Amino acid sequence: MTSLTEDHKELNFGIDGNINNCDEIAKHNSEIQRETSTVVEKGGGGGEEKEMAPLAGSSIHRSSSRPQLDLSGAAIQGNFEERDPAILLPNQSDDISHLALDIGGSLIKLVYFSRREDQPINDKRKKTTTARLGISNGNRRSYPILGGRLHFVKFETIKIKECLDFIYSKQLHRGGMDSRRWQSKGPSTENTVIKATGGGAYKFADLFKERLGISIEKEDEMNCLVAGANFLLKAIRHEAFTHMEGQKMFVQIDQNDLFPYLLVNIGSGVSMIKVDGDGKFQRVSGTNVGGGTYWGLGKLLTKCESFDELLELSQRGDNRTIDMLVGDIYGGMDYSKIGLSASTIASSFGKAISENKGLDDYRPEDISLSLLRMISYNIGQISYLNALRFGLKRIFFGGFFIRGHAYTMDTISFAVHFWSKGEAQAMFLRHEGFLGALGAFMSYEKHGLDDLMVHQLVERFPMGAPYVGGNIHGPPLGDLNEKISWMEKFVQKGTEITAPVPMAPPGTTGLGGFEVPSSKGDTLRCDASELNVGVLHLVPSLEVFPLFADPKRYEPNTIDLSDRSELEYWYTVLSEQLSDLVDKAVASEGGTDDAERRGDAFARAFSAHLARLMEEPAAYGKLGLANLLELREECLREFHFIDAYRSIKQRENEASLAVLPDLLKELDSMTEEARMLTLIEGVLAANIFDWGSRACVDLYHKGTIIEIYRMSRNKMQRPWRVDDFDVFKERMFGSGDKKPEPHKRALLFVDNSGADIVLGMLPLARELLRRGTEVVLVANSLPALNDVTAMEVPDIVAEAAKHCDILRGAAEAGGLLVDAMINIQDSSKESPSSVPLMVVENGCGSPCIDLRQVSSELAAAAKDADLVILEGMGRALHTNFNARFKCDALKLAMVKNQRLAEKLIKGNIYDCVCRFEPAC
Repeated sequence: MTSLTEDHKELNFGIDGNINNCDEIAKHNSEIQRETSTVVEKGGGGGEEKEMAPLAGSSIHRSSSRPQLDLSGAAIQGNFEERDPAILLPNQSDDISHLALDIGGSLIKLVYFSRREDQPINDKRKKTTTARLGISNGNRRSYPILGGRLHFVKFETIKIKECLDFIYSKQLHRGGMDSRRWQSKGPSTENTVIKATGGGAYKFADLFKERLGISIEKEDEMNCLVAGANFLLKAIRHEAFTHMEGQKMFVQIDQNDLFPYLLVNIGSGVSMIKVDGDGKFQRVSGTNVGGGTYWGLGKLLTKCESFDELLELSQRGDNRTIDMLVGDIYGGMDYSKIGLSASTIASSFGKAISENKGLDDYRPEDISLSLLRMISYNIGQISYLNALRFGLKRIFFGGFFIRGHAYTMDTISFAVHFWSKGEAQAMFLRHEGFLGALGAFMSYEKHGLDDLMVHQLVERFPMGAPYVGGNIHGPPLGDLNEKISWMEKFVQKGTEITAPVPMAPPGTTGLGGFEVPSSKGDTLRCDASELNVGVLHLVPSLEVFPLFADPKRYEPNTIDLSDRSELEYWYTVLSEQLSDLVDKAVASEGGTDDAERRGDAFARAFSAHLARLMEEPAAYGKLGLANLLELREECLREFHFIDAYRSIKQRENEASLAVLPDLLKELDSMTEEARMLTLIEGVLAANIFDWGSRACVDLYHKGTIIEIYRMSRNKMQRPWRVDDFDVFKERMFGSGDKKPEPHKRALLFVDNSGADIVLGMLPLARELLRRGTEVVLVANSLPALNDVTAMEVPDIVAEAAKHCDILRGAAEAGGLLVDAMINIQDSSKESPSSVPLMVVENGCGSPCIDLRQVSSELAAAAKDADLVILEGMGRALHTNFNARFKCDALKLAMVKNQRLAEKLIKGNIYDCVCRFEPAC
């Protein structure tokens, strides 16, 4: 390592919190001094020990808007010559605040952060492409936005000791289990300060000090509520939704039109806050009739021991046995003159007046429901009246009283809709109970969360989210064996399984955080008390694709899974494919006993997710086919199946590369226009290879990859089902004497490995290069089915380039051939006629792509692009079929699903789509 000092100027950090490159260090820091400390250089130093000078300063200047960093003893970890060396801060005691709490009268809510575990790879090809595209570290923020995960957990306040055990088990008070300082038995928690809000931050401060050795820094409750709500509404897609008559509908709020709004936080009591902007708010009203009232009265009247048990009772209740309705007063008639139906409640608990009954004569279920309706309805009405005072049309309801309970939301929504005559709108938040905890977390001011954009947070649902036969409680498990054993036990015994929080000794994985299920009775609807919110993955390198014609109108999914029949169809498809996918996943890991066990656990976990979504399609937010397919890939990765199709892809690539030279020779013998048609036919024919299609999987058993490709080529007959080739040809070649300019840069979104990329997209890329167009091949960041990844493409190109001077020259210019690298800074070394072929990753690991969340690398490449080619069912049909762009766009795919063919193009399986759309 190499020690360095800091003159407390701003440093440029990457998403993992490390200084990005040595140039930035040289620019912002004082000179490297050599004396005292003994450091081993891992790079070119060959392990030689060197003496280093002591550091002159101790800590960075404290600022309210910048990270509080202690850079004394800062050292480069690794080779000093590397472009992106990691920086170790050995004396930094508060570099990351991992935990914040909202300790209420009923519940404790935790928000905690875990760092990204993956390390950047020293990829020369990627760095060359990055430099050519003009991506510099200067584009990034000057303070650390940390790549990582944001977790949400809750405990009942009466179980605070379990909460403390959970914090200890994960070592959240010491920087988390991923902290080097903890693992190396670093400094104690003597000076550690944790942010908290709510009354319990005062009440339990001594207990936190006694049990964990940490101090609680109290944050204002209202400040935290508003900060948490503003963050969620601005940064999380599909955070807000309406709920009327059992129908959940997500609402995307325009950030420029967010304020003002009324925030109604329903905890033990109710606060109503008029929010005018970030940090601009006032509490305008409230009521002491809230969640505490419901639980308190419910406990007295029904003997329930928990809030959740009381809610469960309400599921089976009938309030008409206790409430006096308008119809009871008017002999079953409506009072239509003033707009009251016969079923409207005239008096909550009113029937108890006239009936000669005692408490024991009423069903606890009916009491619970009547009580729930009384409190929910009145909160809705009071909220609307306060909104009316200030002319507010939008009311957001939060707090753990709601807990995603459908009946509660419907009652509140009905009240707001009824009294406003439909002019005001009640909206709810998926992270409703975590507003205060999230606001407290943000108050550290060193995370830089305040300016994260909606496309930079990706919600995932790993272990902890599935729901089948009962509730899985708590946060995701961190250890693979524990995930597997929990899933085995859970599926076997359902609600009988309990998993109390363990006390983890130092050095263990610190697993746990599960609560004991509160009831053995009928379970709530799955959107009720165990409202599942996923883990928020913070990916600051994600950006919005810059070529949208109208970003606000972009919707990636073409399949509407809110249609029940559509959801059932895809549920069946994915379920039927599961056993085959498990076989391939196990085979990819050598077929070991461990792989078999992980494969079985994956199948159970994904089936649990599917069952959860069949019961409540909106449980994880707005659901599209892209989300469903991505969930499957996430589950595979959850059980350490990194690339289930690895060997299949390698075999298909080799077979396709073997026949590529003959194909190129055939293409070169054609005229320019004839060649273009043959190339498009080739892309469509080669797109038949798709291991995500049952029909295609059946084909693979009937012939080799080359035989199937030739059969597909021979059956190419125009007109195709969607056939814009002639329009595309005119754009490329013009008509008559009018010759259009070639495209400057083309983005080719590639799909499958094997024939698809080798015999389809690479020859098309070669033709564009020949015409003087820069080509950027865009591939997946992570494996998904047999899709080719950005890490695999350069090797495929290198093999193909052995047989083609055009590909070889372009690959050299684009930095894809490491052994033929040129200095991109020295243009004299580059042939004037050479145009580069580059590869960038798209930022996702799914067969589909949501262009609202792409890698910064792709976004940079797109800024100079004037042609986009989307290829394959996932990228061009399942998603983006209706997307419109500022530049020319060509969408190519062979349809391998009969239902999709009927729905989207009114055609049949194996129909072809060639859709060309000129720039908007």
